[in-house]
Amino acid sequence: MPLSCRVDGSFACLIAGQAHAGAIDKLHAFFETTKSMRADFAQIVVAKNGKRPQQSTGVMMFSRPGKFRWQIERPYSQLLVGDGEKVWIYDPDLRQVTVKKMGAALGSSPVALLVGESDGNNSGKGALERNFSLREAGEREGLEWLEAIPKSPDSGFERLQMGFAGNDLKAMELFDNFGQPTTLYFSHLERNPPLASALFRFTPPPGVDVLGE
Repeated sequence: MPLSCRVDGSFACLIAGQAHAGAIDKLHAFFETTKSMRADFAQIVVAKNGKRPQQSTGVMMFSRPGKFRWQIERPYSQLLVGDGEKVWIYDPDLRQVTVKKMGAALGSSPVALLVGESDGNNSGKGALERNFSLREAGEREGLEWLEAIPKSPDSGFERLQMGFAGNDLKAMELFDNFGQPTTLYFSHLERNPPLASALFRFTPPPGVDVLGE
């Protein structure tokens, strides 16, 4: 994905590293201690032709394993909901919902990594080591970064990075197969907030076209 939906198939988001305590260690600690998360986000997609970058903002949240909600608020409205079995992509302007099976929609994407897909113990570490090669990526922008290279040639992206401040995930950066970056910045981040189960369920509004499975 991160999914994408007008997020340029990027819905993705990243991994990064550091030098002292080690970004990889921070990533493992993040998985072990974070069962749910809520944050505001700003996503920036750099155009291949050098035109002005596209930016969108909204709110994201997840509850591991397997559930997430991604609400794009500006410049347009769009909602993505993963209920653990299916992913629902709702475009209010088009009055259309696209439905996909969770595995097919996420695969080995960064979103699957964050929400703890198919790991057995829900920590995400098994899926992480199975699907990515990790390396420390140093410091920049005041964050410690690590880089993850997907082992599967069908992942849809070249590499991704994650930036940490302490044990908090603050930024993600995804590079597609053409080297085009998509960057996500998280703010007002809450780790392990109580999130109602209804947030991760989606019922199509009346009169909306439903496409897919």
